[in-house]
Amino acid sequence: MGKFDPSVDLANLSGKVAIVTGANSGIGLYTVLHLARKGATVYLGARSQAKADQAIARLKAEGLGPSPGQIRWLDLDLTDPRAAKRAAEWFLTQETRLDILINNAGILVVPYARTADGTSESMMINHISPFLFTQTLLPLMEQTSAAGEDVRIVNLSSEMHSWIPNPRYDSIEALNDDFSNSRMAQTRLYAYSKLANLLYTKELQRRLDSKGSKILVMAIHPGSVLTEGNIRLWSHLWCGSLITWLVSFFFSTPSVGAYPSVFAAAAPVVRAEADRYKGQYILPGNKITKTSKDAESTTLAADLWDTTELLLKQLGVY
Repeated sequence: MGKFDPSVDLANLSGKVAIVTGANSGIGLYTVLHLARKGATVYLGARSQAKADQAIARLKAEGLGPSPGQIRWLDLDLTDPRAAKRAAEWFLTQETRLDILINNAGILVVPYARTADGTSESMMINHISPFLFTQTLLPLMEQTSAAGEDVRIVNLSSEMHSWIPNPRYDSIEALNDDFSNSRMAQTRLYAYSKLANLLYTKELQRRLDSKGSKILVMAIHPGSVLTEGNIRLWSHLWCGSLITWLVSFFFSTPSVGAYPSVFAAAAPVVRAEADRYKGQYILPGNKITKTSKDAESTTLAADLWDTTELLLKQLGVY
């Protein structure tokens, strides 16, 4: 597709309602900016009102344009599936439609940790809570789509999804794997969760297609982006400042890093060529790209779905 400019290549989004999770900084913040500039009402997912207020102030300072949509805070904490479900249920009391859901929030390459429920923090934040959040909102999205509206779900994955050998999702124990037997435990942990994002994307699309739904589900990789999260990650290294300076010449800004998300969520060409884009994995430059063989596995996808549901039922939230 070539170059993409949201200011030119997006239609007017007035009347549309969108949710962007993890939107108080980085790619999520600028995803909100691009959608709001086109008139959408955007719910900005953040863990505190202070973070949301700071983010909205930043967006206003950037310039929202002459006819922006509203930006509202969505109180969303993905470390706890109960909080994720509450956020979705609160949203359902506020709106009668949902056109765009962008599951942007995620935890980066970090040491293994467990949530208060004893679940892998990486899997909870990157897959399990987003799964529950999305499934809770899905009936409203199906209702919106059935009324003839263009409804889309975008999940942020990563090219690192292919860095996990012999993945398993067939048990709760597997979901909680700390990969301590691996030489690259933290990298494998992240890759495992990002593969889950792709498997969920493809399985959700298959299930929606089987019901005749017109909802489009896509996964994207934003590319190499100089986000605040990456800068914080590098700051812990002895040469962090040097690394940040060097990569600034090669990494895109968060504003440009948001382009794949916005393209998948709202570009008219995606709906015009729906059969081409649905269930696909999109890279910068709007390139539909092949995923790893594991990401195409319907067996892994079914295992992941079933085990995620089992865990959520055990936690009493599904």
